[in-house]
Amino acid sequence: MKSTAAPPTAPEATACTHLDTTARFFRALSDPTRLKLLEFILRGERTAADCVAHAGISQPRVSIHLSCLVDCGYVTARRDGRKLRYTVGDPRVADLVLLARSLAADNATALDCCPRIPSAADA
Repeated sequence: MKSTAAPPTAPEATACTHLDTTARFFRALSDPTRLKLLEFILRGERTAADCVAHAGISQPRVSIHLSCLVDCGYVTARRDGRKLRYTVGDPRVADLVLLARSLAADNATALDCCPRIPSAADA
């Protein structure tokens, strides 16, 4: 009798998917402008106009970065009339940002000298 059960999934395939997702999670935070906007929104609900004023870049560019933060789940947006208001939906995001700042400060010399990761000025 022929088996109809699916073949078992290789652990490597599952691990690869998990690693890819985790790498994408951090990649969303790797842009300095997105990180600046995220830290700004962590301090309270913000409109797109607030974010434009804070970031000092054009509204379309801010909109692209905010969309990325929303799409990746770091930020939620709610409509308030004609405005969108942005908040951090998961309190763990604040913990992550604080931990990242602490780790970056502790490893600043190594990070600044690492030839494999370009600085924002090099990008």
